[in-house]
Amino acid sequence: MDAPIIVGIDIGTTKICTLVARLEENSKLQILGVGIEPSQGIRKGTVVDLNAASQAIARSIEKAERTSGLEVDSALVSLAGSHVSSINSKGVVGVSGRTIDYDDIMRAVDAARAVSIPHNREVIHVIQRGFVVDGQEGIRMPIGMHGYRLEVEAHIITAASATVDNLRQAVAAAGAHVSQFVLNPLASGEVVLSETQREMGVVVCDMGGGTTDLAIYIDGDVWHTSVLAVGGNHITSDIAHGLRLPQPEAEEIKLQHGHALQAAVGMEEYFLVRAFGEEEPVRVSRKDLVHIIEARAEEIFSLVLQEIKRSGYDGLLPAGMVLTGGASALPGIRQLASQVLNLPVQIAQPKDLHGMVDQLQSPAYATSVGLLYWASMMSEFVQESVSHRSVPKSFQQLDLNTLKNWLRRLLP
Repeated sequence: MDAPIIVGIDIGTTKICTLVARLEENSKLQILGVGIEPSQGIRKGTVVDLNAASQAIARSIEKAERTSGLEVDSALVSLAGSHVSSINSKGVVGVSGRTIDYDDIMRAVDAARAVSIPHNREVIHVIQRGFVVDGQEGIRMPIGMHGYRLEVEAHIITAASATVDNLRQAVAAAGAHVSQFVLNPLASGEVVLSETQREMGVVVCDMGGGTTDLAIYIDGDVWHTSVLAVGGNHITSDIAHGLRLPQPEAEEIKLQHGHALQAAVGMEEYFLVRAFGEEEPVRVSRKDLVHIIEARAEEIFSLVLQEIKRSGYDGLLPAGMVLTGGASALPGIRQLASQVLNLPVQIAQPKDLHGMVDQLQSPAYATSVGLLYWASMMSEFVQESVSHRSVPKSFQQLDLNTLKNWLRRLLP
């Protein structure tokens, strides 16, 4: 059998990244094609100009096709935006036989999914957090166990149907089909988290241009997700207003001279800018620039802290926070986040990549690479189920680790 080809399209506020990879033996991903294009028509994770967005996506896909020599017809696509919300639900069923099988699990998940959702919202993920068999809690995989009553706790992530349809239409107009949407921090978590961190309790914070996306993992599973409509572009906008600069120049200055902590910058440090209304470049203290950056970054992490406390899991995160996304590359951002949150913070990027990876060794591409990991998990599941003739009862015969990963992260 030919090695499966998988594709992920990360559609962000600042960039669109299409990756084409081949799933080789031992689940190794060989990245064959990369297409990175400045984002257009996307604001805070939602489509605001359908034509501009579809053209930018098409250019990104075209670059990936050109570098890989393969045609892209379907892909996993990232999803973010303040329209995303989540709820927790429970489903209870009686066990049909004395032994729990896959069908019992799916009936329990369906019962958990049967919650009242507004007609204008769409279910994106149904992620099981654990099972209870005859009152016994903390069961990770009940298949093969004896019992009479099966209960599942599920985390259900929904999004605004119109917003999802617009994104689906933009991808379709670029010539590709969306096989599944994946929430940004869940994709990032696949790449940057160890199993130990998931078990201990950790929060993934994907800090992009238009949104900051959170996922809290406890006991190995997702317990809470959220999307905040703030990100690195707000820092750039503050610099543009504060120093009276065009937005592109403000972004360049942030990258060249930016820092998240005033205490780390000397009083004697200056740089030149060409402000609006000035004929000659003006000398600006770096301290003034960092003051603007620190104020906004501190506000963003204060909102993150509020969301963590609102979830009720703020005391269950000994592994702290793992920070990803383009805005996490700002010097001093890790220290500032640790001060505000009073948690250990680390910045993570994709590792152990093979193939065309030069551009991808950055926290900004954690979601992009994470989409490939999700796609590879789906591909492995489909391959194994096909080898067992792919009827519902055959799922009982699959490798339990494959089934466990599918149930934990990929139930649609």
